[in-house]
Amino acid sequence: MNETNAGGVRQRSVEIVVPVHNEAHVLGDSIGRLHAYLEASFPFPFRITVADNASTDATWQAATELTARLPHVHAVHLEAKGRGRALKYVWSRSEADVVAYMDVDLSTGLDGFLPLVAPLLSGHSDLAIGSRLHPQAAVVRGPKREFISRSYNLLLKLGLAARFTDAQCGFKAVRTEVFRALAAHIEDNTWFFDTELLVLAERNRLRIHEVPVDWVDDPDSRVDIVATAVDDLKGMGRMQRRILTGRTRVALPPRAGTAHVTAAAAATGGVGSPASADRTPSPAGLAAPPAGARAA
Repeated sequence: MNETNAGGVRQRSVEIVVPVHNEAHVLGDSIGRLHAYLEASFPFPFRITVADNASTDATWQAATELTARLPHVHAVHLEAKGRGRALKYVWSRSEADVVAYMDVDLSTGLDGFLPLVAPLLSGHSDLAIGSRLHPQAAVVRGPKREFISRSYNLLLKLGLAARFTDAQCGFKAVRTEVFRALAAHIEDNTWFFDTELLVLAERNRLRIHEVPVDWVDDPDSRVDIVATAVDDLKGMGRMQRRILTGRTRVALPPRAGTAHVTAAAAATGGVGSPASADRTPSPAGLAAPPAGARAA
């Protein structure tokens, strides 16, 4: 995945994680489509990682078969469930410059992927999210899910002063070094993981790039809406307490392209001077692998 161009310069790369739980029936088709699309049109080195979290069907077998058949596909298996847990595990260990994820149903149009990751590869932004609530998004889904999505994001604005428009769209990316700094501060391992990541990013003044997406809702989605909503409300309460007690600050690596700003500020004793800069790399190491984790 770490390739060089004709001039010998290492190309920036992306790892796309597809978290799955009991998705054997759709995995082959979805990963095949994604792999073919990226091979044909994505101009950067990439890896697709299927993150199987505690599936009890033939998902792991299907994933390992894909790794043997498709050159850019990798797979990991975790014994415990949780989308956030799977993303933490793979993203924290990635060798790519940018890590991303998308839902296995590929509800989001793949033409939005390059616009999602391009500002991160250039170093301009730190995170990127697909938004179904952006004015220019094209979304096909039922009124119930539309109401729940808009209500949840409104609660985030009212309760956590969130400025991003869509916390739960399964189409996100982040600079790998930024995620490593944030990872130890993200407590949730399930559906609230996305929201917690975004709130921490905003509280630390990171740049979040939003892409209007083309989205067609998956009628086979098995997300437990009620249970997820309850967990999200609990997560919001926990984040409110962290904000009130000042426990959201994180030491972060500098954004590419800001070195000249930091140097100029240092020369005048400003915010970027050695005495006051706080965007330094996190000293925290990687978490130990979960019990039972294995790769293919």
